[in-house]
Amino acid sequence: MKTAHDIILAPVITENSMQGIAEKKYTFKVATSANKIEIAQAVEALFGVKVEKVNTINVRGRYRRQGMHAGYTAKSKKAIVTLKQDSKGIDFFESMV
Repeated sequence: MKTAHDIILAPVITENSMQGIAEKKYTFKVATSANKIEIAQAVEALFGVKVEKVNTINVRGRYRRQGMHAGYTAKSKKAIVTLKQDSKGIDFFESMV
């Protein structure tokens, strides 16, 4: 059984993700094995909000070189969580704006 902390790994803080806060869209880095239902339940449990929908993005590993050694960075998954209009915002993101 995965807990909410195992599913939601970190917030994504970029210019693009911060613009979505006005529309109640919040971006998180999530576990690669998590599905949309698990992500929605984890956000509701952690932050006490109501989730309307979840969009997920699989981010492939990027090719990187360090001198003569080369390889790929780890793949990851991002989730853009849209909250319902009557739901309160997530305090962590609201304090950054």
